[in-house]
Amino acid sequence: MPPSATAADSAAPVSPPSVAAIFLGFLTISLIAFGGVLPWARRMIVEQKGWLSGTEFTEMLALCQFLPGPNIVNLSVALGARFHGIPGAFAGFGGIMVMPMAIVMALGAVYERYGNLPALHGILAGLAPAAAGLVIATVVKIGLPVFRGGFHVGKLFAVVAFAAVALLHFPLPYVVVALAPFSVAAAWWRLR
Repeated sequence: MPPSATAADSAAPVSPPSVAAIFLGFLTISLIAFGGVLPWARRMIVEQKGWLSGTEFTEMLALCQFLPGPNIVNLSVALGARFHGIPGAFAGFGGIMVMPMAIVMALGAVYERYGNLPALHGILAGLAPAAAGLVIATVVKIGLPVFRGGFHVGKLFAVVAFAAVALLHFPLPYVVVALAPFSVAAAWWRLR
């Protein structure tokens, strides 16, 4: 039985996964996680497998969001590299990319042929609320470890970043460039 989200947030990794386990884990995620890979990735990595604690996952995801490219691809490479260096990075990347690429190419061919059918537009419109719900659930799960405990200045940076992007509609790259140096300096100051 997988550990609860609360226990997973503070638990240490059970044991390092093998290269094959990393590949198969990300392959599984890529096959079942249509429209929202991140919630499934967190569930597998933190709650089911215990490869990372909730806090470690959030920290790794923060790094991956700062890097260019899709967050989940960055996360698969970073997690693989953490445990097995370059072979692990390739295993994570291959697991997350191989099957979705094949499926998308096949679906692209089907969409090219039948994309003008009204029923297909209805199906796609019906999937949007489910995808939004997955994103909201993931935000809550990722945010909980950040906002637990007493006040520290990192929480203030999280609130400012949210307000700047979500409420004031500032471009995300500008917010990251503006806040990252201050946030890193504050974290460094707090940990020294």
